[in-house]
Amino acid sequence: MQAPLSRLCVHTITTKPLALPAAIAGYQGIGASGITVWRDALLPLGLAESKKHLAGSGLSVVSLCRGGFFSAVTEVDRQKALDDNRRAIDEAAAIGAPLVVLVCGAVPKMPLAEGRKQIADAIAALVPHAAGAGVKLGIEPLHPMYADSRSAVNTLGQANDIVAELASPQVGVTIDVFHVWWDERLETEIARSGRLNAIFSFHVCDWRSPTRDMLNDRGVMGEGCIPLRQIRGWVEQAGFNGMIEVEIFSNELWQTDQSDFLRKIRSAYLEHV
Repeated sequence: MQAPLSRLCVHTITTKPLALPAAIAGYQGIGASGITVWRDALLPLGLAESKKHLAGSGLSVVSLCRGGFFSAVTEVDRQKALDDNRRAIDEAAAIGAPLVVLVCGAVPKMPLAEGRKQIADAIAALVPHAAGAGVKLGIEPLHPMYADSRSAVNTLGQANDIVAELASPQVGVTIDVFHVWWDERLETEIARSGRLNAIFSFHVCDWRSPTRDMLNDRGVMGEGCIPLRQIRGWVEQAGFNGMIEVEIFSNELWQTDQSDFLRKIRSAYLEHV
């Protein structure tokens, strides 16, 4: 079944060349209902002016990207990370975003078990601040190719383990198909996320084959090998009916006309998601 246009959300990083006002206009133009704002998109106008543009847009602010990067060798750096995440929570609250997405971080040569412990401890430390601000925290597991320096949380199962350990309504998961589509336990772990009431957001794009860049070569939906409708079905069976967020990092697509790109996103969303 085709995903309704009323659930389409676009990330500002997807249209990276566009300033926030132009991104808002572009998303409105394709009939999107939501926007997820990356923190760098707030910088040119500042928080107060960005909030005005978002508040008058008619778009639902779905989340703020991104917090995280908790793992660090020194206590000083771990505290810096916590301080920055508290700022991210405050920014989310200021623009009306109910969620901060967490890319949890990793340190080369740090044992992954230690990295995951640091991540769980850091998120636990943030829960009171998040609760006070009315903002939730979504742990986004990243593909194992990023386990060295971007995230020690690489499967939905590992993210669910942290959610279960912390047992806080403020903490859940962000499921990004790019990172988890390959996992043989994905259907089981999505169902588990549902039982934990922990599916906070759902991101889509596609995995190009062959992939030309580890970070910035994601495809538009339908261009790759991810079973998008199957995964969306699992997520919905687990109880999620929120926005479907298009998050595409692509050096190639960022160089194209962004209006054309957005029309392509709309068509691909309706055909493949």
